[in-house]
Amino acid sequence: MDLGLGGKRVLITGASQGIGEGIAEVFAEEGAVLHLTARSADKLEAIAARLRAAHGADVTIHPLDLTGGDAPARLADAVGDVDILINNAGVIPGGDLFSTDDASWRANWDLKVFGYINMCRLYYARMKAAGGGVIINDIGNAGERYDRDYIAGTTGNASLMAFTRALGGRSLEDNIRVVGVNPGPVDTSRIYKLLRRRAVDWYGDESRWEELLNTYPLRRPAKVREIADLMAFLASERSGYTTGAIFTVDGGIASRASII
Repeated sequence: MDLGLGGKRVLITGASQGIGEGIAEVFAEEGAVLHLTARSADKLEAIAARLRAAHGADVTIHPLDLTGGDAPARLADAVGDVDILINNAGVIPGGDLFSTDDASWRANWDLKVFGYINMCRLYYARMKAAGGGVIINDIGNAGERYDRDYIAGTTGNASLMAFTRALGGRSLEDNIRVVGVNPGPVDTSRIYKLLRRRAVDWYGDESRWEELLNTYPLRRPAKVREIADLMAFLASERSGYTTGAIFTVDGGIASRASII
């Protein structure tokens, strides 16, 4: 399916691995002009080289830590205007209220929660001045399925869900669409770190993490492509009336309910 994304300027944060790398792959296939940012210059360069070789992609990398300060503004100045912003940077660690210390909580919220907000503030203004655009926030299903054993993440994601709905509710008045995607477990290194953390919390034994896979739909996490393809569709004009909405891709986990 040609989504009409050829030549669209796309900025993807957290693009050096996992879902971010998968998003870059899909948009490269669609012929978009890519700006990729993350902390690791080596990883970004390797991904850019692969996408150029495989798809003839136009890729520019911007190695940068978006945690706090003026980093988002410096990134925006370096990249310039874009048609599509995909906020994906940030990994909030697992753990309950007592195993997640204050410093870790604040540092990870600075990157993901406030990082998304700051990037939206910068690029919403730019998109409005330019006549429109699309912002996609990669959030996570913990924002709607409250989890005491992932308390920093569940609270942060719920905040970003509210932010996305609030910003997107009237954004079409500025010809801007703002949407969120809530992945559940995804086949990246991150989910296996969370499973090990959960195995410690539940069983006192990190090595039992594989037992937790049996709780997932189809006994597997989502494939990265199952998330990235949705984002490409949401960024396209085929989804031109969609804003202020959150799309959950978790095999039904967030919708499970039982009286027992």
